Amino acid sequence: MIYTVTFNPAIDYIVRMDKPIDIGMTNRSVSEDCFFGGKGINVSTILKNLGIENTALGFTAGFTGDAIVESVQKKGIIADFIKLKKGISRINVKLKSDEETEINAQGPKISKEAFEELLQKLDKLTAGDVLILAGSIPSTLPSDVYEIILDRLKDKDVTFVVDATKDLLKNVLKYHPFLIKPNNHELGEMFDTVLKTDDEIEAHAKKLQEMGARNVLISMAGDGAMLVTETGECFRVGVPKGTVKNSVGAGDSMVAGFVAGYMKTKDYRVALNMGTAAGSATAFSDDLATGELINSIYETLK
Repeated sequence: MIYTVTFNPAIDYIVRMDKPIDIGMTNRSVSEDCFFGGKGINVSTILKNLGIENTALGFTAGFTGDAIVESVQKKGIIADFIKLKKGISRINVKLKSDEETEINAQGPKISKEAFEELLQKLDKLTAGDVLILAGSIPSTLPSDVYEIILDRLKDKDVTFVVDATKDLLKNVLKYHPFLIKPNNHELGEMFDTVLKTDDEIEAHAKKLQEMGARNVLISMAGDGAMLVTETGECFRVGVPKGTVKNSVGAGDSMVAGFVAGYMKTKDYRVALNMGTAAGSATAFSDDLATGELINSIYETLK
């Protein structure tokens, strides 16, 4: 089974306006949408859209948390969230007019007892299971929560996938994650430099391998993606053609597509292309991509 963890899921409330926001006055929208997610849930959604069964773990609270769990279940994903006793799960407001403005909420407090309950759920993972950790850590959890989780599972032969940045990512490399996915800018920041060429990106990806990472997937926005594998290969893929509509969830989709492609074929080239197709498909969609669109884009990358 594949498990994802979303510590601080949210409802993204998208408000579209046909004129600039007038601060201090009443403004009226032209349309609204609600999207339910968080990085782990986004990964779970794309995996399910590609036919991969998985379980979404994490924390929810209040009526908004109930709505998030219901949305996950409607997608056919196994929802195993811990219901917090106080607060509500986040509502993030995205205002889209002449400019985009985001207001991201803090989210509910996660108690020590609730975190321990999550750890006990993770203790049930067994050899062959996959655990995907993605995103930042809420302020109410220990800053080393990724390390706590991976250290607890290190002897269980669980496959780890980590999508995080800077020290949060560096500190888990000692647990030899199967896959990490920095973008090219994040990769440079980890070494206090700016990477300008493919050779520089590949060299610094190999430094992360020396620190413990098995496979390093580097997303490069309009320049495509690169994969440096534990078998010593380096694969490069460009960007499919399409109109970019959305950046939310594209990175999560790439992680999910890669995992789905590798699980089905054990082929790194296929995994890279499927990850690229999934990330691009979400970028070309209003919401997370459908399996049909991902597969159609994948066919153009063979």
